[in-house]
Amino acid sequence: MNKGKRFLSYAKPYWPWLVLAFALIMFTSLSINYLPVLLQRITDDCLRDTGAGADSRIKLLFHLGKLYLIIAAIGHSVRYLQALLTAWIGQRIVYDLRMAVFRKVLKLHQGYFDKTAVGTLMTRVTSDIERLQHFVTEGVVGSIADIFMILGIMGYMVWFSPVLSLSIFATLPVLFALMYFVNARLRNANRDIRDRQSKLNALIQEDLTGMTTIQLFNREASTIEDFNQSNTHLRSAYFDEVRWFSLYFPTMESGQMIAVLITLAIGGFALLGDSDDAMTLGKLIAFIAYIRNFFHPLGSLSDKAGSFQVAMASIERVFDLLDEDEQVSDPETPESPDRLAGTIAFNNVSFAYVEKNWVIKNLSFQVEPGQVLAVVGATGAGKSTIINLIGRFYDVQQGSVTIDGIDVRNFAKHDLRGRLGYVFQDPFIFTGSIAENISLDTPGVDREAVIRAAQTVNAHGFIEAMPKGYDTIMNERGAGLSLGQKQLLVMARALAQNPELLFVLDEATASVDTATEILIQDALAKLMSNRTSIVIAHRLSTIRNADRILVMRHGELVDQGTHDELMENDGYYRQLYELLLHAPQ
Repeated sequence: MNKGKRFLSYAKPYWPWLVLAFALIMFTSLSINYLPVLLQRITDDCLRDTGAGADSRIKLLFHLGKLYLIIAAIGHSVRYLQALLTAWIGQRIVYDLRMAVFRKVLKLHQGYFDKTAVGTLMTRVTSDIERLQHFVTEGVVGSIADIFMILGIMGYMVWFSPVLSLSIFATLPVLFALMYFVNARLRNANRDIRDRQSKLNALIQEDLTGMTTIQLFNREASTIEDFNQSNTHLRSAYFDEVRWFSLYFPTMESGQMIAVLITLAIGGFALLGDSDDAMTLGKLIAFIAYIRNFFHPLGSLSDKAGSFQVAMASIERVFDLLDEDEQVSDPETPESPDRLAGTIAFNNVSFAYVEKNWVIKNLSFQVEPGQVLAVVGATGAGKSTIINLIGRFYDVQQGSVTIDGIDVRNFAKHDLRGRLGYVFQDPFIFTGSIAENISLDTPGVDREAVIRAAQTVNAHGFIEAMPKGYDTIMNERGAGLSLGQKQLLVMARALAQNPELLFVLDEATASVDTATEILIQDALAKLMSNRTSIVIAHRLSTIRNADRILVMRHGELVDQGTHDELMENDGYYRQLYELLLHAPQ
């Protein structure tokens, strides 16, 4: 389906309101365009008709004046209601589209976020949607209103004087050509502004994110220079827009002035010649009023033509996102066992983030219920990929991953991930209270469950010591909390969700003090109790206590067994272990 038509399909649920809006538009056009007719009658029948008595002319003037005010008041009131209605329709359509975009983003596979900048997604959900909102309320409905207004005016103009009308309409092609020329330059200027604004936003986001590094390495001067260069480019683009936009209204005013001069010349000669052409002063005044009213919607239509190009670019970007292949999708008939025993198996699994660049190669292993499996290996060995595949953040290209004999691809993603608990090395804290960060608004996780989880993982003490306890509001990414405190909060979060399986990256404990590490290790032990657990191990204590250890190298399983068995083999595992043994703990 054409993307423009597809976008307009979002208006389908609101078609009764759109019909009402179009009816109001037609009524507004007819009523407001009738006002110059009353001006003509007031001029000719009240001010110029010397054959009638003064009393009758004054009475007619009062009657026509009152009618003028009533029609004007009704017309502008209806226009106000129509503007409110179209704005409401536009807001509803954009609301639906923004929700569709956000739902789509939540369904996209993790690989999409690996290759797509956060700023790009923000632009789709905010700036592009806002342009579409303007396009709906001002562009589509507004253009229809302008067209009705122009057609109504043209009909009245032809009715008043076909000769004058044809002479005015003959000048329009030249005016349209000039407006098209200016609009084309305006579109190019707008395109440059969007591109340069996007680059400046990306630069600002990068600088703010890396502010610590900038200050640490004294990069302020070069950062300011980079910002100044991008800012200068943006200023130049805006100046180009202003330069061309400054020609826009003079062009319209010149066209209107020429039309008025033509009307005065032809109409004036007809009026002074006292011909039987039925040209009167009232008709001449009314015609000039129509010219003024004619050029306003005409200019508005020309302006919307430029906005239309901007909107089409936004429509393409938004629907390209909506059409993005989810890759990791739910099965038509998902399986959902009541409870997982916890047997996890990899069966000849091969996986690549980039095609044919295998991160995991022909991997097979099995974890029994309640076991703790440690995975060790150098950076890039594929350790973290293992737990990402179990949670279906990615789907395998070859082989299968099963839980209790069920392929994970046969689970609904929401159901599968609701059974899993993750403790990552980079704990993410949301903006909100501590209680909300632990519960994540999960049904059934009340305040008592939150406190119980925090007590179990040794987080209750530092939470209670905070100004408002569990109601203390956390800033972005948990600013003000130590790394160890964030880890404990994340563990309380994982425990509160009561996961059936647990996956842990324990690298972050290397950066905390000894006392906090003892608390974290105790919390991990409680979390893993009676749960099948896979740990990406970096700590000696975790490795020694694991029921089984997988040794990964360049994406392949090179050895497995208990700590003692692997040490006896005197192979790659022993090298890794001795490196960890001599590393700072």
